[in-house]
Amino acid sequence: MTDLSPTLALACDLIARDSTTPEDAGCQQLMASRLEQAGFVVEHLRFGEVDNFWARRGTEGPVLCFAGHTDVVPTGPVERWDNPPFAPKVIDGMLHGRGAADMKGSLAAMVVAAERFVAEHPNHKGSIAFLITSDEEGPATEGTVKVVDTLIARQEKVDWCIVGEPSSTDQVGDVVKNGRRGSLNARLTIKGKQGHVAYPHLARNPIHLAAPALAALAAEVWDHGNDYFPPTSFQISNINSGTGATNVVPGELVALINFRFSTESTVDGLKARVIDLLDQHGLDYELDWTLSGLPFLTEPGDLLDGVATAIREVTGRETQPSTSGGTSDGRFIATMGTQVVELGPRNATIHQVNECISAADLDTLTDIYKATLTRLLS
Repeated sequence: MTDLSPTLALACDLIARDSTTPEDAGCQQLMASRLEQAGFVVEHLRFGEVDNFWARRGTEGPVLCFAGHTDVVPTGPVERWDNPPFAPKVIDGMLHGRGAADMKGSLAAMVVAAERFVAEHPNHKGSIAFLITSDEEGPATEGTVKVVDTLIARQEKVDWCIVGEPSSTDQVGDVVKNGRRGSLNARLTIKGKQGHVAYPHLARNPIHLAAPALAALAAEVWDHGNDYFPPTSFQISNINSGTGATNVVPGELVALINFRFSTESTVDGLKARVIDLLDQHGLDYELDWTLSGLPFLTEPGDLLDGVATAIREVTGRETQPSTSGGTSDGRFIATMGTQVVELGPRNATIHQVNECISAADLDTLTDIYKATLTRLLS
């Protein structure tokens, strides 16, 4: 491909590398070499099998950090792609390839925006930083969370962070995420007694026992949300029971449950209410809890105002802050007291076969990132 803008050219270089999570496939080294040429000090941080890096230009505050991930989700059936997933191609103005939207396009825009800003403002205020991982689409245990722990341990502060997750809905910049709900998971095991279906009085069917309790959990109003968050959501994502035979009452039922919770609820409060409801139904059960992330919120301030102004200057449109959607690595960065905003391209095709993004949108996104840098650090 020829005649590509600098952002598109870098995006294509990144997409061409098969960095299916947790692989990085050299994406970070490509980014790091560009940043080093722009005066960044790059620190490679490998935890377990995961590559990460922290790059910084400047030694003073405030610190504006770009954060993102080089890993991508699996392609799914390659034969269903119109164009090979790791052979980036612009077709009718759309850049096709795995990671185009989530989120190698954003990474390219961040790097090019930083290069342009530094060229114009070599003595800029504060510091520009990059926090990049290859463990966002997977377990997310050896990536951003570990880098954040490292920064906290050496008392290195991040004031503002832009995460390049694909936040936009219809037009680039129309939506930014200024927070996310928390995510609390549990494996619920309800115990019964296995037996013959013809002699139910000699067995205890855990499916029958669980049904009223699960219905009550699903019907419960956990909170009413607030000005920034919708009400807390409870979902049963999987139920498994049975031996595979039609004439056997199973001995146990396992259900996977999830809360996406607002700042109106707490982890301990949700756990206590689940236990109380299960106890009301007289069940013999076990609960194994896993907290994926706490809710976080960035209220109007320097970062949100700066991003909104940059979007207005570049596109002429107003942006809508939102806390919808799943979790992101922003949840780890927010624990430092950092203002966090997610700003990226349209999310219409993320994780899908034939993932693609408007080529023009990536150049617009570059301009928005650069305008934000100019507003906050020039």
